[in-house]
Amino acid sequence: MFISVTTSLLGGLAVSVRIFLLTLLFALPLGLVICFGLMSRFRVISVPCSLLVWIVRGTPLMLQLISFFYIPGIIGQNIWGGGEAGRTAATVVAFSLNYACYFAVIYKGGIQGVPVGQREAAQVLGLTRSQIFFRVTLLQMIKRIVHPMSNEIITLVKDTSLARIIAVYELTFTGYSFMKSDGIVWPMFYTGVFYLLFVGILTVLFGRLEKRLDYYQG
Repeated sequence: MFISVTTSLLGGLAVSVRIFLLTLLFALPLGLVICFGLMSRFRVISVPCSLLVWIVRGTPLMLQLISFFYIPGIIGQNIWGGGEAGRTAATVVAFSLNYACYFAVIYKGGIQGVPVGQREAAQVLGLTRSQIFFRVTLLQMIKRIVHPMSNEIITLVKDTSLARIIAVYELTFTGYSFMKSDGIVWPMFYTGVFYLLFVGILTVLFGRLEKRLDYYQG
């Protein structure tokens, strides 16, 4: 029984990892785009971005996920379909937008934390705005955002369990299915081991990243 439960949970873990990786793939660059929108001098750009961040950060992720999945069907445009792939796609889209907004605020704080004098000195040296960003601001920003970003990314690991709300067969849903079908509870608690291992690996990786960035004290 233990082996069959472990095998099933590993399958659920694979789905959770896929949601996690795809969310990061889309949310990290999208967050930077939203960050630039927040910092734009043009209100026609900054105001909608600020409103988007306010709405996303002010409402539960579970509600956003339900809205993304069910509202298209309610209005007669079921873009997700009824299969596992469609439910996973809806999850990734909802998660990506949610975390992009949180990342945008973190990016903004990291950029604003870089001393203005350094950017001004780079301008005096004749660097363009893009060169200043990539050569002066970016690496120092990364150093400053490692801790808050690591917290958000670790939270994402646990938030993947919310996908069960729309019947995505991820890790928690897999553990819960044993309780429904076989009446055994321990697989639900056993899922905690997989989450702890997942988070432990990420913690080690972020620790190593922080050491590599020690040079950029700023």
